[in-house]
Amino acid sequence: MTIADRRALTNAVSALALEAGAAIMKIYEGSIEVTTKADKSPVTDADRAAEAIILAGLKHLTPDIPTVSEEAVSDHGLPRTVGARFWLVDPLDGTREFISRNGEFTVNIALIEDRRPTLGVLLAPAKENGLLYAGHGPGTATLAKGGGIPRSIAARPAPRDGLTVLVSRSHSEKATVDTFLARYPVRERVPVGSALKFGVLSEGAADLYPRLGRTMEWDTAAGHAVLIAAGGRVETLERTEFLYAKPGFENPHFIAHGRG
Repeated sequence: MTIADRRALTNAVSALALEAGAAIMKIYEGSIEVTTKADKSPVTDADRAAEAIILAGLKHLTPDIPTVSEEAVSDHGLPRTVGARFWLVDPLDGTREFISRNGEFTVNIALIEDRRPTLGVLLAPAKENGLLYAGHGPGTATLAKGGGIPRSIAARPAPRDGLTVLVSRSHSEKATVDTFLARYPVRERVPVGSALKFGVLSEGAADLYPRLGRTMEWDTAAGHAVLIAAGGRVETLERTEFLYAKPGFENPHFIAHGRG
């Protein structure tokens, strides 16, 4: 796939994310129907509506590339094989944030190739009339606000006066994170919900995001791709490369960094 092809595909997937985001916001501004999945986590009619739009759109765009999506996995189980290239989708990451109406939820779409995220679109439809982060390789990260023209963004080098650390809003990791962060010069901690944390890192508004709780690959892949495009990185706690297509699609604990 050429650079031009990747740019065109990123634009098409961005349009798909915006369509899904519009469906989510229609429900967000009205009545939200919540049910409980087998793993006791919540799912809403917005999750389902967004997933239907994204799955149909990706099948049209790339009929030969399979898709692994959170709600489809919940309903039908994990696929037996995915091959070297596949899509990872979380149609509504941060369902609890969505239900609490704090705006910090995202639409996540990522292309995985040879176990690495090579293209990603991350949309926060309720923030600033829509924050759309995208990237398809180093140096290509962009941010569009409110449907405007995308602008280039980049992760920032660690500031000398201490790090701004992003922490999860809805997950109980405080004691573990406190211990972990004791080795870092932390200036402030900022709670942010969902994969939006990857976007904040990618636009250079924070420096570190440690995740010491359970996540799945569809939670992280889109943001990871955007962060790579912005010059940042994600690694395991052992400082090894953070890869995808793992058994069960479950992630280890990880650290997402800005530049440097």
